[in-house]
Amino acid sequence: QVQLVESGGGLVQAGGSLRLSCAVSGRTISINAMGWFRQAPGKEREFVAAISRNGDTTDYTNSVKGRFTLSRDNAKNAVFLQMDSLMPEDTAVYYCAASLWTWGSRQSRYHYWGQGTQVTVSS
Repeated sequence: QVQLVESGGGLVQAGGSLRLSCAVSGRTISINAMGWFRQAPGKEREFVAAISRNGDTTDYTNSVKGRFTLSRDNAKNAVFLQMDSLMPEDTAVYYCAASLWTWGSRQSRYHYWGQGTQVTVSS
């Protein structure tokens, strides 16, 4: 089993920054890719970013490219999502997810999920 705990969410003004963290525990050696997803009020959960096992490959949804940066520290069993130039449309609950096999933007590829952390961007 793998446990994921997100932190770092909060309220920020448009143009500001936040850094989300995801602490990974349990059978961490089994994890391949890590990802972040978000769900805004009244909308379905959507892909934000993903990172490969060794951190050398990342993928981002178009709306966050150039503003968000995903990284991971396998020695510390943690994943970080640096969010800059935040916009009100980034307001959502952000979820960390872990995949045992492949990586990508499809939610079905992820086996473990955190409880989420709220990010609110005011205009």
